[in-house]
Amino acid sequence: MHLLDGARTKMQCVPFVHEMSATIAAEYFNETTKGGRAWVLLTAGPGLTHSLSGMAGAFLEGRSLLVLGGQVKTSDLATNGLRQRGIQEINGVAIVAPICKKAIRLERPISEANFKSVVNLQFGGKPGPVFIELCLDVQGALIRLDNLESEASCQKSNTKSKFDALSAAKELISRALENSRRPVFLIGGGVARGVSGLKDKLIEIGAPVMTTYNGADRIGSEFDLYFGRPNTWGMRYSNILLSQADLIVALGTRLGLQQTGFNWQQFAPSARIIQVDIDDLELTKGHPKIEAGFSADATDCLLGIEARLGNGRFDEWVSFCKGVKALLPLNEDVNSQHPGFWNPYHFLEKLSEVSRSADVVIPCSSGGAFTAFFQGFKNKEGQLIVSNKSLASMGYGLAGAIGATIANPDKRVILIEGDGGFSQNLQELATVSVLKPNLKMFLFCNEGYASIRMTQKNYFDGAYLGCDTNTGLGFPDWHTLASAYGIECSSLSEDDFSSQSFTQLIDSVVPHLFVVKLHPEQTFLPKISSRISEHGGMESEPLWDISPKLHPDLAARVFRYSEQEGHKQ
Repeated sequence: MHLLDGARTKMQCVPFVHEMSATIAAEYFNETTKGGRAWVLLTAGPGLTHSLSGMAGAFLEGRSLLVLGGQVKTSDLATNGLRQRGIQEINGVAIVAPICKKAIRLERPISEANFKSVVNLQFGGKPGPVFIELCLDVQGALIRLDNLESEASCQKSNTKSKFDALSAAKELISRALENSRRPVFLIGGGVARGVSGLKDKLIEIGAPVMTTYNGADRIGSEFDLYFGRPNTWGMRYSNILLSQADLIVALGTRLGLQQTGFNWQQFAPSARIIQVDIDDLELTKGHPKIEAGFSADATDCLLGIEARLGNGRFDEWVSFCKGVKALLPLNEDVNSQHPGFWNPYHFLEKLSEVSRSADVVIPCSSGGAFTAFFQGFKNKEGQLIVSNKSLASMGYGLAGAIGATIANPDKRVILIEGDGGFSQNLQELATVSVLKPNLKMFLFCNEGYASIRMTQKNYFDGAYLGCDTNTGLGFPDWHTLASAYGIECSSLSEDDFSSQSFTQLIDSVVPHLFVVKLHPEQTFLPKISSRISEHGGMESEPLWDISPKLHPDLAARVFRYSEQEGHKQ
């Protein structure tokens, strides 16, 4: 209560209905803002436990986040193994320590310098959450400056070793390009947004460029050297091209299992892999096998690479990549078609066309709406795209979108979410009703959890449970729900995108909920398939063998440079 009373006199305070939503919103605010910072203020006990998903997501994605939590008086703290003494008391520091860069409890006042030094730990190196728990009597204590501990000493980072790694990375990549015929630059979230000279540098190098999910907005889809987003739920042509590269320069990406495929042993079977990432541990984790890893700033590395061979060096490879891209559309015929329902890839194609370069686009973080977005959406240069794929928690979309609207009051924010994920935090429609932001919410409604339903169909012979409204789930009437919060809602048909009424709605500056009906049996393809082995475990196909398989004639055309036995489909 003392913290809240102090914050309201100095800062813009935005109440949320639920602490998980507030924490996610702060993360997305910080990820999309051009000025200012957001932090989270939680009550003790359940306020802390409700926020855990938000803190975990920010930790896994490496994003800055400051969380301040209340705690009981120091005299009420449980000791000697006692579970609880104070009302709603729980040991917040012990709970969040594994998902924070720093977690401390203040049982006495500290100096401003020490407090700032802890707060700023969220930014250095690989960013992450900082949690500070303040006992009630410490919050309200009268301060005597002579009783505070001495000023915190500033810790100097080892800038020399970082500089040496950066120089070595630039030199090795420049030399590797001289010996390469089929390079690919894979750009991740560790490359900064809006970098001056980024496109000019990529044009100078002349190699194909791909992005991770977190790096999706670093390059617009219209860029001539852009060739998609490879992933276990990636664009088919991107996965296929990446497998035929002889050099992969991975900048600002940790090359996690979703990026390489669970069958990481067959990731890019013909390529040398050079990885640059700020996190040392990501370079030594052992998968995938890399030739060299450098702990350095990925942005500085990219801008410092020398293109020593002149323009046109990779024209044949780029031409082949463009041909494969043209042969393998994002909206594939393999997906099921249901009259009266949207094909999600067709919808995303339409949404891509009407979106603007100034938009902030928030895909949800799990399920069919999430994977279809990163396969089918063609982003424009200038758009901001933020999701949280590492935790892949349902319920991120609406909360994150609200945070983005607070950070960008002069922009339109577009949310793409599934009805299952939306239901996790739909109470924040109350926050939308109060703030009245320029938020356009597109809700994929298939009456359940499409990914769970698909798993139960593929691996358990359709033994469905808890995956849709026919097997135990309940969903509201979305129009009635929106109306209860005073928010406009409409169902979206395929003809609406060309209508004047839709244009007026999406161009308006008030929030609107669009219901996009999908059939419960709608498929989301292509995807990496897995099978149950004879030992009961799961075995995954390599990234390039994304299902369903191509016709042999088409496969022969798009796998021209495959060198592995059985690599061609």
